[in-house]
Amino acid sequence: MSAITSVDIRLLDEAFEMKQGYVLAFTDRTMGDFFLEKLNLDIDHEKWKHEGTSKAKRLRYFLKSVDDATALRTIVALWEHRQTSFPNDGVSNAIEGRIIALIQRLGGNIGGEQTSSRPEPALNTHRISVLREELRRISNLLPHERGYAFENFLKGAFDLYGMDGRAGFRLTGEQIDGSFKLDSDVYLLEAKWHSERTELKDLLVFEGKLDSRAKWARGLFVSYTGFTDGGLTAFGRGKRTICMCGYDFDEMLRRELPLDHVLREKARKAVETGNPYTLVRDF
Repeated sequence: MSAITSVDIRLLDEAFEMKQGYVLAFTDRTMGDFFLEKLNLDIDHEKWKHEGTSKAKRLRYFLKSVDDATALRTIVALWEHRQTSFPNDGVSNAIEGRIIALIQRLGGNIGGEQTSSRPEPALNTHRISVLREELRRISNLLPHERGYAFENFLKGAFDLYGMDGRAGFRLTGEQIDGSFKLDSDVYLLEAKWHSERTELKDLLVFEGKLDSRAKWARGLFVSYTGFTDGGLTAFGRGKRTICMCGYDFDEMLRRELPLDHVLREKARKAVETGNPYTLVRDF
């Protein structure tokens, strides 16, 4: 539970125009989109409707219920949205000063780094179910259609968890299936959905692509049908590639685990053990 008080809620009612059940000029859809895109949070989840279904009631309950870091991140995003979207709205200096004081009390500042720890992302059950259904749809496609669709699926999954996915691109003599950002690291992506498990030669080719990049570049190799035991053994340890398979995605979606958390855990296991391929079920 956050340190937001009833006095703070009255301030936020004024700052975000919440007295009539609204929040700024948001509709239900645009407020949901704002929270997903800017904050990686699902404000439409049933658990935030405990005190009512209006936008204002959901936001009040949300801010009182979450941890300080998440409340801080939300207030900063909404305040900056108000300042940029309605620059001539004439918010009083007194309200602005009190908002800045509240943000500082929670451990942050306007336009700079927050001092609070990174909050856990809220669960977006609807989009997770959409991803699950999309994966089923891809499995029914013809083989020559499946690869491109799988790359698009992965980009959507990266974007859902705020990892700024980019589509595939081609350089001279080289094809990259995409990239994404995880915390401060940039990952290149290799994605395959073949009938056979991925062998050593494909892993080595991808690791070679990483070797031609900056030394801090990392890689995610996704093989839906998995990897051969001999290939993984020969590939060895201490590489910059982490691996993921279809079973990992099935387990992740079934248990509603955020993809960014799964990848952080895989990266940590790779650093701790040298093994690039730890299954989600073994976390």
